This record gives sequence, structure tokens and C-alpha cells, in this order.
Amino acid sequence: MKIPISVLVVIYKSNRDVLLIERADRAGFWQSVTGSLDAPDEDLALAAAREVFEETGIAVDQLPTGALQNLHHQIEYEIYPEWRFRYATGVTRNTEHWFALEVPENTPIKLSPREHVAYEWLPYKEAVKKCFSPSNGEAILKLFSTN
Repeated sequence: MKIPISVLVVIYKSNRDVLLIERADRAGFWQSVTGSLDAPDEDLALAAAREVFEETGIAVDQLPTGALQNLHHQIEYEIYPEWRFRYATGVTRNTEHWFALEVPENTPIKLSPREHVAYEWLPYKEAVKKCFSPSNGEAILKLFSTN
């Protein structure tokens, strides 16, 4: 069963282009890296780094110190009914913690094919419009409202 605590990581370059990845289980659903904690006590930053590696092949520990930023923002949202089977009976809400990761211009992306089928680098305002989740778009806007 999935834990209803997750991370969202907005991956971006210095030119403010944002990486979006398309879900394998929902064509046309573009998003940033997301994922649930593996254990209730898993460190949020470690979960973010793990999810980034699993979904994009980017090793956060190989990037400069401080590349992964905790945005110190969390939201609670209703889990889509079609995905509730992944959680314990009666769980309908998830708490998501926002992070950002700045990567070098030439960072290679290696998708996990069971999770995502395509990726795109987009100017951040275009990425906001393409995200299927409004809160994902809000996370991108929050990042660039302070940078």
C-alpha cells in the first residue's frame, strides 16, 4: 500500500526551462517528478532524490551541493478515485511536499518506461499550462516567483 505522503520535484535549468514527463498510465498527463514515501519516517529530501533518480536517471548526489531545494511548502489534495486502490481502505487525501532541482544544461534524462513514456523541456510558463495537476503548475510558479 502506498503511503499518503509524497514529494513533487520541479526539475529546471538556469534558463528557467522545466522538465515535464508524461505518465505511462495516462496519455497526455504531463507532470513533474512525483512519488510517495517508501516509509512513514523516510526523510523528505531523500525521498525526493530517490524519486528523481527512479523517474529520470538524474543522480542528485552527483550534482552541486544545494541543487535540490526544499521549497518548504506542502499541500493536501484529494487522491483521484481511480488511484485510491493503491492506498489503504478509506484513504482519500495525500500530503505533498514541494522541492526544486536545478540541473546543468546538458543533463541526460533516462525515463523509467513503466512510469513515463516521454519528456519535454519547456519554458516555465508553458510547463505550467501543460501540467495536468493545477497544484503542479502552482509549484512551478512558486519556484519562479522567488528566483
